Amino acid sequence: MNFNFLSPVTDSVLAHNELLSEQALGKKIKIHSTQNGIPNLEGVRLVIIGVKENRNDVNYMGEELNFDTIRTSLYSLFPGNWHTNIADLGDIPAGSTIEDTYYAVRTIISVLIEKKIIPIIIGGSQDLTYANYRAYDTMAPMVNIVNVDSNFDLGDASVEMKNNSFFGKIILEQPYNLFNYSVVGYQTYFNSQEEIDLMDKLYFEAYRLGEVTHNINVVEPVMRDAHIVTMDLKSVRAAEVGAKQKYSPNGFNGKEICAISRYAGISNKVSSFGIYEFKSTTELDATPMLISQMIWYFIEGVNCRINDDGFEDENNYQKYNVLIEDEELIFYKSIKTGRWWIEIPFLPNVNNKLKKHTLLPCTHEDYLEASQGKIPERWYKAYKKNSF
Repeated sequence: MNFNFLSPVTDSVLAHNELLSEQALGKKIKIHSTQNGIPNLEGVRLVIIGVKENRNDVNYMGEELNFDTIRTSLYSLFPGNWHTNIADLGDIPAGSTIEDTYYAVRTIISVLIEKKIIPIIIGGSQDLTYANYRAYDTMAPMVNIVNVDSNFDLGDASVEMKNNSFFGKIILEQPYNLFNYSVVGYQTYFNSQEEIDLMDKLYFEAYRLGEVTHNINVVEPVMRDAHIVTMDLKSVRAAEVGAKQKYSPNGFNGKEICAISRYAGISNKVSSFGIYEFKSTTELDATPMLISQMIWYFIEGVNCRINDDGFEDENNYQKYNVLIEDEELIFYKSIKTGRWWIEIPFLPNVNNKLKKHTLLPCTHEDYLEASQGKIPERWYKAYKKNSF
């Protein structure tokens, strides 16, 4: 394993960890230290990695990143009734160039994914999502990304990539591995009408902040279909974070962003999870503890994962057929968990991207609406995208 890019957790964090209770999370984690080196990852399910790169931040002023306050906060928490092993591999320092950092991120994440280890990335600027995505080039034929953000981050792919425009490059750069992009918590006044129209034209999914806060459960089926989850701290309202993080008076509160993190963890498909746009701060700031709790809830979700998507055995599910005009919609409900899916019909004679993904996660409300003659929007967009 080529983990030479990684620097160990600092001695000050390790010294703080020694003072914690033996039941604290920090005493249960395998930690990359100067004295012991990189831990053995045999049997490890989750790893924490910091990435000290923020030079593509549009507001970059030369500040350096330090994740010590996050680690001391996270280590001090108590684990749940968890059965997964966790490791902290330390940090990827900023490379000589931004491309060097991207290469290190892509290399390490690809190794972890191949070993079925889920990386939890604590990052600077959110353009690191691009490097995370490129790690899947040889791993998955099609990738779904969920971005928890107030912005779409589409931008102009013809100009230099920044943290507010990285997704344009993901869409247009070869190899074309992206299948679906979903944005959770966007705020209309932060996005141009052209970007809103483009999201709709590409049949991507966008959920407004008010829609999500009104019913947080709409996030679950979106996360259930994701491979990469990237979270921008600017999606959290300013009252919930420290002075350096303040961005907007509107956004998710702490409880909501932790619930969304747990939904990401519960998803059987999510294989990498990142929290970005952290600004180095003091221990008195609330931001490190908020990030720690987001990570805690993601880990909690991973420990609650249940395989309920095996539809070969009819004893595992209930099937419902709904007729809407000329369409027959087929729904499946897991007997084990009560979660719902809707079937996307296979289309012959087209470049079918869903040959291996014919079932789309949905909600019970989608079934109820279909029973009233309304086609679920997620089904419509997936069907249209599949028709390209």
